[in-house]
Amino acid sequence: MESTQIVLGDITVEVVRKRVKNINLTVQPPLGRVRISAPKRASLKTIRAFAISKLDWIRKQQAWMREQARQAPPAGPRVELKYIDGESHEVWGKPCLLAVSERVGPPSVELNHDRLLLQVRPRTPREGRRALVETWYREQVRTAVPPLLERWEPRLGVKVERFQVRRMKTRWGSCTPAKRTIRLNTELATRSPELLEYIVVHELVHLLEANHNARFYELMDLHMPGWQAHRKELSREPVRAEVRRVEQGELGL
Repeated sequence: MESTQIVLGDITVEVVRKRVKNINLTVQPPLGRVRISAPKRASLKTIRAFAISKLDWIRKQQAWMREQARQAPPAGPRVELKYIDGESHEVWGKPCLLAVSERVGPPSVELNHDRLLLQVRPRTPREGRRALVETWYREQVRTAVPPLLERWEPRLGVKVERFQVRRMKTRWGSCTPAKRTIRLNTELATRSPELLEYIVVHELVHLLEANHNARFYELMDLHMPGWQAHRKELSREPVRAEVRRVEQGELGL
């Protein structure tokens, strides 16, 4: 297996020749490393021309990965919550003490000032308690989002067809512009309301500009000056992104 490099401006492409039929290009997380695997018979001139033809796509993938790294929820070790009496839980960015009571009857979760009241049936296991609290968090986000949409949709001149709230391991939010759908992480209920608003605006702006390019950031600067501080607060460790691949002859990138 032979390895060499091609330098295209500020992008270095690692080229590996091996027994493959097509020229394959990958952009690898977390830093957007670019790698091409090519047939042994392919000339360096052909490989270079292929790489140049995909430069716009490469830059989009690298920008996407950098943005995911900035927005990723914490990926490192975290204190495992036991959902027991006296434990500290975050609600809208503020610490609350969990107060657990076991009673026969429907389970419930309620916020009372700085206490999160969790009522469960006797002998409810940790996973059952966790599910109840997470469902409550999800409902907090679902309730908080409509007023934000009402405020920001007319400002941006966009309309969301549907929003979803769910547990997301690697993103605070995502958007499908073609379907005008946005998705938000349940865990946003543990962060300050300002951070939820930032993520909502971020995803709404994607309805105007799908990519993280200069126009996208210009729109963010225009409508939410200082948004970078919110992004910094949410930033932790690089997202566990998947490798993006394109084979020779594919279109629509």
